[in-house]
Amino acid sequence: MPKLADFSASHFAAAVAAFLVSYGSSAVIIYQAALAFGASPAQVVSWFTALALVCGVLTLALSLRYKTPVMIAWCTPGAAVLAGLEGIMLNDAVAGFMAAAAAMWLVSAFGWFDRLVRMIPAPLAAAMLAGILINFGSRVFGAMGSQTALVLIMLAVFFLTKIRLPRYSILLMLAAGFGYAAWAGLIDWSRLVWRNPVLEWVSPGLHLGHIVSVAVPLFIASLATQNVPGMAILRSYGYQTPARPLVESSAAASLLAAPFGAFMVNLAAISAAICMGSDVDKKPERRYLATVLLGVIYLLMAAAGGVTVAMFTALPAELMVALAGIAVFGTLQANLAAAWQHESSREAALVTLLASASGMTLLGIGSAFWGLVLGLAVYHLNLKTAK
Repeated sequence: MPKLADFSASHFAAAVAAFLVSYGSSAVIIYQAALAFGASPAQVVSWFTALALVCGVLTLALSLRYKTPVMIAWCTPGAAVLAGLEGIMLNDAVAGFMAAAAAMWLVSAFGWFDRLVRMIPAPLAAAMLAGILINFGSRVFGAMGSQTALVLIMLAVFFLTKIRLPRYSILLMLAAGFGYAAWAGLIDWSRLVWRNPVLEWVSPGLHLGHIVSVAVPLFIASLATQNVPGMAILRSYGYQTPARPLVESSAAASLLAAPFGAFMVNLAAISAAICMGSDVDKKPERRYLATVLLGVIYLLMAAAGGVTVAMFTALPAELMVALAGIAVFGTLQANLAAAWQHESSREAALVTLLASASGMTLLGIGSAFWGLVLGLAVYHLNLKTAK
């Protein structure tokens, strides 16, 4: 077990950044998904309580068990899919959540997941992540249009502190942004209303058509846009943690907690990468301390209950956009370098990056998956041509 003295401010800063990026980009989507199925206010709070509780326990336990920066998060693309479904009752949706989780567990248990991960070359995994992160980074400058001073202050603090205090730059940037937002009256304090945590059971329904309508896109979204990229990113940073226990534990937890609103938890990808860079810790074997702290933050948010959504809706959107984008600058730079490392795979990496950055959706599956598919096709085509 790590001691308190083992943790540093850079571990804490990475944990806070990963948490805010994870929550800030998806809290509203999860809220909309819950409402789409007719959830009551208490049930909406239950969703956030259950999701934070499961993610906290798994992130903490797996990080300590494998001494690896493992981050478990909910499936944000899956939540976006769920938010667009209509005419499905919450009971049937819960049954769909459970079916998707059971399918994920079976994929891992039969060994198919490990085969999928081994098929992805490291440069393509890096290009895929870079393609997604480019969108996050570019939004920082888009946010300047509406809150120029806020974003400029955050950028200035980040780059100036990188010179002398690189481990604290994200934390100081966040503090500066929050301070300016409070001073400028950009925070809506009236939204910060306390609501006790709730865990409300919803019995699964039996409408087969509705169950399939929920389970199939949720399973595909979790597999293609979260678990496979999440494991590929771990590998690209040199961590050889076995995939099976990570995927199976998150799938089993989703199956058990689905009646309380934990629709799907899985490996995180983008937000997890924030805890894997050299700015977190020079020693790769110590970077898991950031996700240990992240697990604790998750559990604190589970205890906070319904205040979770209120907190993020109270902050200006530009602050969340700037934080998400600036926090991934280092990760984006490292993955761009890794993507171009081998000349033989650069063309495939370029296709992967461009397709992943496009934001396209085909057959209900997002661009990260298709970026890998297209990149792999070019990669293997070039291999055959070179022979």
